[in-house]
Amino acid sequence: MTRAWLIGAGPGDVELMTLKATRALAQADVILVDDLVNPDVLQFARDGATIVHVGKRGGHPSTPQAGIVAQMLEHLKAGRSVARLKGGDPFVFGRGGEEQQALHAAGIEVEIISGITAGIAAPAALGIPVTHRDHAQGVVFVTGHGAGTSEPDWAALAATRMTLVIYMGMRRLSDIVAALLAAGMRADTPCAAIESATRPEQRHALATLGDFADAVARAGLGSPAIVVIGGVASLALERACAAVAPQAPSLPMHDENA
Repeated sequence: MTRAWLIGAGPGDVELMTLKATRALAQADVILVDDLVNPDVLQFARDGATIVHVGKRGGHPSTPQAGIVAQMLEHLKAGRSVARLKGGDPFVFGRGGEEQQALHAAGIEVEIISGITAGIAAPAALGIPVTHRDHAQGVVFVTGHGAGTSEPDWAALAATRMTLVIYMGMRRLSDIVAALLAAGMRADTPCAAIESATRPEQRHALATLGDFADAVARAGLGSPAIVVIGGVASLALERACAAVAPQAPSLPMHDENA
């Protein structure tokens, strides 16, 4: 029977994929893979499966979303089972909701297989919890990719006093930092940026908000990366801090709830 799956591949480390995801890949006739997915996860695909790379990555040429949906529908209507494989979780900045809607509109049911999102896994790789009762009573996941009318309301986000976890924010990091400072967020708020989290090439930078954009630039970090802003970033493990090169100047870390 033809089946469709939207699968989260997790943050990068193959061992952080779920068992359910690996079992679905072993059944799929066709696997449409996003650019940020670790190619090693394809070891779980069945022999003879068709692998289609459909890049979706900020700042790089991407396969149009309509074209991805069209390919899924073409294969499904031809009687092939299709797995749509995305980095992280398909429903966290992965456009999985749009693809589910398109398949439902065509009368096709789709199974959602959640994955560990980078917004939780990347901070955890440095020992940073996104919530902590001494630092933040909640967390906000937000995209930094917006522009114009779709720009996040940084003043409102700063006022929440919650941890801000920013996806796709590296290209606009200077603008985001400036907006948060203008909104009244303290310059000594702890921050972290983690590139290629959970993978061997993982790198990071730690600094306070006032120096954060410059520290990230000095460290040479780029996408894909997760940005964490808030008191919880002060909990990064000492061994992780020591790994940063070059290291930003040491500044006192502010507990934003003090």
